[in-house]
Amino acid sequence: MYAVIQDRNRQYRATQGAKLTLDRNEEAAIGSTIELPVLLLADGENVKVGAPFVVGAKATVKVLSHTLGEKITVGKFKRRKHQTNRRKGFRHCHTTVEVVTISA
Repeated sequence: MYAVIQDRNRQYRATQGAKLTLDRNEEAAIGSTIELPVLLLADGENVKVGAPFVVGAKATVKVLSHTLGEKITVGKFKRRKHQTNRRKGFRHCHTTVEVVTISA
């Protein structure tokens, strides 16, 4: 059984017991549980598609940690302009959660 869940404006495919990396949620404390709406619920050949959400379905996730992603560098390059030294680093903020239950 799997479900497509929505966290704010992003959608994720989730199965029970799976660990997902979501965008940082500052309101969620580590160890707390969050209920997320379900957009699609599939169990073998039975598929329920919501409009926009499946009625009565929800996914419960437990917050495991708040982390930073891999560092990426962003830079400009213009030939003969000596701007190759303009580099900036960026690390995306993530929240790692575990799907506890998916109920229909």
